[in-house]
Amino acid sequence: MAEVQRLHPTEDKSFRLAPHNIEAEQALLGAVLVNNEAFYRVSDFLQGEHFYEPIHREIYEVIGKFVRAGKSADPITIKTHLPENLLNDLTMQQYLARLASEATTVLNAVDYGRAIHDLALRRSLILIGEDMVSSAYDAEIDQPPEKQIEEVEGALFQLAEKGRYDGGFQSFNLALKDAIQMAGEAYSRDGSLSGTATGLVDLDRLMGGLQRSDLIILAARPAMGKTSLATNIAFHIAKSFRSEVTPDGHSKTIDGGVVGFFSLEMSSEQLATRILAEQAQISSADIRRGNIHESQFAKLVDTSNLMSQVPLYIDDTGGISVAQLAARARRLKRQKGLDLLIVDYLQLLSGSSKSASQNRVQELTEITTTLKALAKELEVPIIALSQLSRQVEARDDKHPQLADLRESGSIEQDADVVLFVYREEYYLKNKEPKEGTPEHLAWQGEMEKVHGRAEVIIGKQRHGPTGTVQLSFEAQFTRFGNLARADYLPERME
Repeated sequence: MAEVQRLHPTEDKSFRLAPHNIEAEQALLGAVLVNNEAFYRVSDFLQGEHFYEPIHREIYEVIGKFVRAGKSADPITIKTHLPENLLNDLTMQQYLARLASEATTVLNAVDYGRAIHDLALRRSLILIGEDMVSSAYDAEIDQPPEKQIEEVEGALFQLAEKGRYDGGFQSFNLALKDAIQMAGEAYSRDGSLSGTATGLVDLDRLMGGLQRSDLIILAARPAMGKTSLATNIAFHIAKSFRSEVTPDGHSKTIDGGVVGFFSLEMSSEQLATRILAEQAQISSADIRRGNIHESQFAKLVDTSNLMSQVPLYIDDTGGISVAQLAARARRLKRQKGLDLLIVDYLQLLSGSSKSASQNRVQELTEITTTLKALAKELEVPIIALSQLSRQVEARDDKHPQLADLRESGSIEQDADVVLFVYREEYYLKNKEPKEGTPEHLAWQGEMEKVHGRAEVIIGKQRHGPTGTVQLSFEAQFTRFGNLARADYLPERME
């Protein structure tokens, strides 16, 4: 098309032009003008902003308005909504007629659309790169390089999310195949679980393991042991990790998984001490004070050697934003792999937008929404720990409820699963009557019933039942375990 080359009469060949394909843009616009059906084939991923030539952008947007309004978009109907003259010797009507006469077929429209879309992504990558170079040269004194890296990662992620054209509807048949494959994997896996096993048999039985893309909220009042439960689950999954290499060269997790642990409250050393105490079955207080004998020390060394080979990664940076957390999680998945992410705990995260930070409820809504989106994006379960409000303490029955989740209903709304940790022993211990009284004897009887026991209450579960799971809890080792149930015990010999 001779006139095409004149749309950029002042191009200087000494400069590198941004990647573009004017002919592909013309062919696609022509196809849409000839048959408006072509617009529906590309409009779910191709926007006006993806066109390199400004007048093509304008033509595509006008066509879109016509088609969406149920009107026919052709050279005659749309010309009045566009500039009359394109160049001195070329009118808009002539140019539209030329586009229609040299159009590609509807069948090729998607290929041309993707070519235009991909070139637009390349131009966006160039802009991000140029901005990165520019801001690295002219960085403010108080802007550390880490901040710039996070901003660039955020921009790249936004581009990757917007730059996908594989979304939209899929046939039910494809979804059905995925469901059958998941059921087949569950059938062949130890314990017949569709998700990742936590090692807590009764909890796995009710939940089917930790499901990919789920946001799991683990909530409790202080001193109930929610961090201990999270570390127990994290270490069990990391310790069970097995993988195989698929025919295409990628690594596929067979059992257990690679675990990322964001510890916003405790240092990595404190967290490691907890896990060491749990695995070696030596009190963490004794480990800290060095109050251990020689055989225990040997056990600690053996346990630490085992732990050092486990794919458990801890980030103990305090006060990070949810955007920083997301960037680091993506990086971990890319570099080491990732099968479970744990955040301890939710209320210590900050939002990334300025408007949200002025309102704590809005900020928490942004945090939970981002975590749920991250779970779907990375296709891993995310366990986010959460504090419960003090209203639990005001009730006679201290069992937590969904209404006790602090600061925002968005926690309950965005979560796929809500778990509560509850230990009756903790509350009963503080109610000890005077020794020697009948009340004290009754209290002792109650304490014996609940000693070393904990409850995990499933308050919400999108794809399974709610209910309560009884667990054992050894406070000195911060260790949760399976209770020996009567129906699991072998028959007694008389």
